[in-house]
Amino acid sequence: MKTVKTASFAALAAILVLSGCGSSNSSNESDATDVNGKVTLNFITQSSPLAPADPNDKLINKRLEEKTGIHIRWKNFTSDQFVEKRNLAIASGDLPDAVFDAGYSDYDLLKLAKDGVIIPVEDLIEQHMPNFKKVLEQSPEYKAMLTAPDGHIYSFPWIEELGTGKEAIQSVDDLPWINVEWLNKLGLSMPTTTEELKQVLIAFKTKDPNGNGQADEIPLSFIDKPGGEDLAFLYGAFGLGENWDHTVVTNDGKVVFTAADNGYKEAIKYIHDLYKEGLVDIESSQQDWNTYLAKGKDHRYGLYFTWDKANITGPNKKYDLMPPLAGPDGHVNVTRTNGIGFDRGRMVITSANKKLEATAKWIDQLYDPIQSIQNNWGTYGDTKQKNIFEYDEAKGMLKHLPLEGSAPVEIRQKTNIGGPLAVLDEYYGKYTTQPEDATWRLGLLKKVMVPHMQADHNYPKVFFSIDELDRLSTIETDLFAYVLRKRTEWYQNGKVEEEWPEYLQELNSLGLQEWLQIKQAGYDRNASK
Repeated sequence: MKTVKTASFAALAAILVLSGCGSSNSSNESDATDVNGKVTLNFITQSSPLAPADPNDKLINKRLEEKTGIHIRWKNFTSDQFVEKRNLAIASGDLPDAVFDAGYSDYDLLKLAKDGVIIPVEDLIEQHMPNFKKVLEQSPEYKAMLTAPDGHIYSFPWIEELGTGKEAIQSVDDLPWINVEWLNKLGLSMPTTTEELKQVLIAFKTKDPNGNGQADEIPLSFIDKPGGEDLAFLYGAFGLGENWDHTVVTNDGKVVFTAADNGYKEAIKYIHDLYKEGLVDIESSQQDWNTYLAKGKDHRYGLYFTWDKANITGPNKKYDLMPPLAGPDGHVNVTRTNGIGFDRGRMVITSANKKLEATAKWIDQLYDPIQSIQNNWGTYGDTKQKNIFEYDEAKGMLKHLPLEGSAPVEIRQKTNIGGPLAVLDEYYGKYTTQPEDATWRLGLLKKVMVPHMQADHNYPKVFFSIDELDRLSTIETDLFAYVLRKRTEWYQNGKVEEEWPEYLQELNSLGLQEWLQIKQAGYDRNASK
């Protein structure tokens, strides 16, 4: 769950004088065509800097316009600017018809709905969206997850299934990739314990494994914030482990705040020891993705963390997946993330929209299986750049093309459109093949990681009430910032053992016990559905 409230909501009530708030009905004349013979809709969206500045230059959007007869006038921002620009547009009252690839948290959705900025869409789904309606009928759990505590649906989701349970592709995000070329050159075995890893990193630092006569190797690097490039994977050797949201569930259904667990403290002591030995990239505490990527492309890392090594060090055999390590007491655990392929807030329709039926029909096309697959990965038949697919017209199937050394994330950023979509497990083999990088990753997870996942449960996608979200957001703003600040300090300076009692006391003063009560109540409600 995201922890930052949208800053400008308080000003909205005074400026919203828009009609249609809270209604999902529209008249026929509101969907009348424009002068050019097409319905035109105004959307705000985001995209990668690698993508065209005008989303209409993407082949997927060109085909959508031809198919639907609806023209989208986009106001597009790069991903790093999007949240600020989106919020300013909403606060100004100059609303678009919809926000596409919206990135809204649950709190955002409920607050926008309460303020009349976005409308409920369940009637539109029922009346005008057969593709999406079919998805919700096939997988009713998504309808339950989409439905707010007040009984309405306010957004269109992104759904991507690939594998289930412990074998889901999202079960681990911060995978550890180790330089096996360096291991082989130095005659070292793959480490199996935390102590063995320390000795391997020392060898990477001191024995010039890249052979250039300079001490320019970086034994271990990561990005010091929650996410796929964090080193939280290593925490599993010391207990329950760590997650980006500091939440795990024990096998008896108890919600635990990881950053208050004793194993968390022991993991920090271990990582401080690596810092003390000079084994950790000194830029880890402040580097961004681009800095991290640049050093990875130069193959300077001994060990680093990310979803797929191809995105950092390339699809070569220089790096391999490091298995989970046994801690000092022999404990081995791979902590499951709380991620599933589901994002509630990918698209919303605003109360300024006077062309609701046309908007609903356009959005519904995004949930056509063949369309959803392209929205997610990219398209076929593009003569201007590399394609992710070829289209088998006879079978009505999109077949993934070989990556041929290309980074899959870059192809997606250039060609896909993201936004709302649904790719269900049953689509593989029927509407599309599995992407080769996903097949490879699933195989690695099943072989290396899944056997060591101790947890039977992860934390589900609970749709909390606005009051609960308000308290969680308020608490997490200070609580999570404090946890990250102390963690970084302890990595570099030690003293976690001495400061631990005071740290636990501060967590409680920042609202930890109330946070746990709300999270536990949400978990229990979800389990009873």
